[in-house]
Amino acid sequence: MSRRTNPFLPWLASLAAWPALLAAATVDDAALVRTPPMGWNSWNYFGDAVTDADIRRTADLLVSTGMAAAGYRYVIIDDGWQGQRDAQGRLHPNAKFPDMKALADYVHGKGLKFGIYSSPGEKTCSGYAGSYGHEAEDARTFASWDVDYLKYDLCSYRKQLVGKPLDEQTAMMKGAFRTMRKALDATGRPVVYALCSYGWGRVWEWGGEVGGNLWRTTIDIEQSYQSMMFNASAEAGLEGYAGPGHWNDPDMLEVGNKGFESPDMQRTHMSLWVLLAAPLIAGNDLAGMSPATREVLTDPEVLAIGQDARGVPGRRVQQRGAIQLWARPLADGSVAVGLLNTLDHATTATLDLHALGMGSSVSARDVWQHRDLGPIDAQHVFEVPTYGTVLLKLKPAQASR
Repeated sequence: MSRRTNPFLPWLASLAAWPALLAAATVDDAALVRTPPMGWNSWNYFGDAVTDADIRRTADLLVSTGMAAAGYRYVIIDDGWQGQRDAQGRLHPNAKFPDMKALADYVHGKGLKFGIYSSPGEKTCSGYAGSYGHEAEDARTFASWDVDYLKYDLCSYRKQLVGKPLDEQTAMMKGAFRTMRKALDATGRPVVYALCSYGWGRVWEWGGEVGGNLWRTTIDIEQSYQSMMFNASAEAGLEGYAGPGHWNDPDMLEVGNKGFESPDMQRTHMSLWVLLAAPLIAGNDLAGMSPATREVLTDPEVLAIGQDARGVPGRRVQQRGAIQLWARPLADGSVAVGLLNTLDHATTATLDLHALGMGSSVSARDVWQHRDLGPIDAQHVFEVPTYGTVLLKLKPAQASR
């Protein structure tokens, strides 16, 4: 069998830049998310109407549905929990959250982690109190509540950037995000730090430098296939900026929400996010979750790709007409591959093994079907459903002796 140049080699070689990029991050903080974080966030389903009772119920359901056992550990309250500051500048929760420490204790008592939300601006996206000028007080408050995860959303801070040159805007954002990271570190409590600047300022280039563990690379995801595909495609060329401890974030999962009821579309969403090594932060109503949605969110073989220890994000390798080919190298030497159909009807597709640098024959496993396919070659035809994805694990076929 002739040898081929592995197209993943230059891709992997580019990752040598990670150590310098992430030098400013602390080892302990990076260790919190050696693999992309998994959890649930309140925004996509509850918006800013979320309550203490909603969070307690979600914690219960994460356990009872098996999602916690599958790895979804973080329960994150998004916007809408904030009340008023007292005379000492301490921010208190509003009436919907009567005792935040008790709520955190409840979540921790389920074996889960507790997350919260704020902004470097004066106001959050929904108009609640942000952390501007109160970073140290808020970090101490979060630590007193035993917060494990902070989503820090640019929101009203953007007003301060208007009219500034781009390099000055970036410097200001870096300063704002770094200020809260230093405040969190000063409390002594390890906190996963999620930066949300919607990709503004090419945050992937400096997110690790300011202490981020993950950073939003895109605009907000919406409940549509087109939005999901836009955010996934926006990751092109960013794979070299992410890795163990620090992750590109194309936003939360819409699996199970309106617009994503189709199991095939749900599988495509999950397939892309695990191929991209994206954080898996669910945002659906767990109480009304269908068995099919639960199976998609908790499939162990799919999640194993997302949590692969090597931590190399995947990328889109090829597009031929309506069929996209995505690939991600894994720690066991195999390659996770997605054959994605962007059509509104089913179609067939074959693998371009040359584009994958894998010779003329491979050993394949269908991940969603949990089925070994044995040796296949470039003539093997796959049926790909409407807006669906065939997710495979491929290994080079053994050379004959």
